[in-house]
Amino acid sequence: MRFDLLAQDGAARRGRLEFVRGPVETPAFMPVGTYGTVKAMTPEDLEGIGAEIVLGNTFHLYLRPGLAVIEAHRGLHGFMHWQRPILTDSGGFQVFSLAQMRKITEEGAHFRSPVDGAAVFLSPEESMRIQRTLSSDIAMSFDECTPYPATEAAARASMELSMRWALRGYREYYATAPPGTLFGIVQGGVYPHLRLESLGRLEEIGFAGFGIGGLAVGETENERNAVLTALTPHMPPGKPRYLMGVGRPEDIIEAVRRGIDMFDCVMPTRHARNAHLFTRAGVVNIRNAAHLKDTGPVEAGCECYTCRHYSRSYLRHLDKCGEILGAHLNTIHNLYFYQRLMREIRAAIEAGRFEAYAAGFYASKAADDPS
Repeated sequence: MRFDLLAQDGAARRGRLEFVRGPVETPAFMPVGTYGTVKAMTPEDLEGIGAEIVLGNTFHLYLRPGLAVIEAHRGLHGFMHWQRPILTDSGGFQVFSLAQMRKITEEGAHFRSPVDGAAVFLSPEESMRIQRTLSSDIAMSFDECTPYPATEAAARASMELSMRWALRGYREYYATAPPGTLFGIVQGGVYPHLRLESLGRLEEIGFAGFGIGGLAVGETENERNAVLTALTPHMPPGKPRYLMGVGRPEDIIEAVRRGIDMFDCVMPTRHARNAHLFTRAGVVNIRNAAHLKDTGPVEAGCECYTCRHYSRSYLRHLDKCGEILGAHLNTIHNLYFYQRLMREIRAAIEAGRFEAYAAGFYASKAADDPS
């Protein structure tokens, strides 16, 4: 992987990631393909909306279909028919979400499979071996996601465990020629001095990029932004920065303002399946009776396939009837909205107009949707 910083506007950064499988323009939003598929989307659909990289999940793919199946396809790219870059999460957040079904030790995480209840053990080394088999272009360090709220002592203990795991995982991943690049994950809860200590230890190890984990787990927006404000000025300018799991459009704007390059979130696809569609004026609930006879598109001026061919009325009809096509068309629109947002952000940074763009974004969102 190569990362080039192409432009800056304040702390906002415009860059490009180069991989053997193609470039990724940053700031970038990665659609989430947890099980080797972005829900309701084909790879051709994803390319059509402008997606350049997707996310797969180590934890879930390890449990289903299992490594033997993916190895038979020579990696996740062949398995899911996506030949552009893939980032795989390490499984740390999924272990965190199991709550009472897991036990964390120095060696790793012991848990019961949510699929069949079988005992499973995931360590930093095993996470790296799984991600090597997946052959992702970016692998993520195995970490413990610090809960919120957490005392400073608890956040420190969690961060220090993640740093020990990071070193173990790094050594395992690079023990032989790796299929991709490994990112470390900065932890430390909402305590800036712990975040800076975590960053310093990851830099010493030598990671090529940095995820910022343990956010969007219950903290307030102000707390999250305070962490980013304190952390990003100290991050190496020549390495990419990935804010994990944060994905409201306004959250992306605020994180880009503070120097973040990469994002992922299930929000656009999950919202689509629940008939909530993103527009510049805010989220439209297509189930509302106001859309019964609305012959207009989800968003006037949107160039996505859905808006060019279908009305709000038709999308409401599909949702009311439980038709699968509704989820497909809604997802196309929502992911297109996110990719368009990123394209506009990149153009604004290049033009030195990011703050003006952000102001315009908020002004549009404040305007009432006629529906």
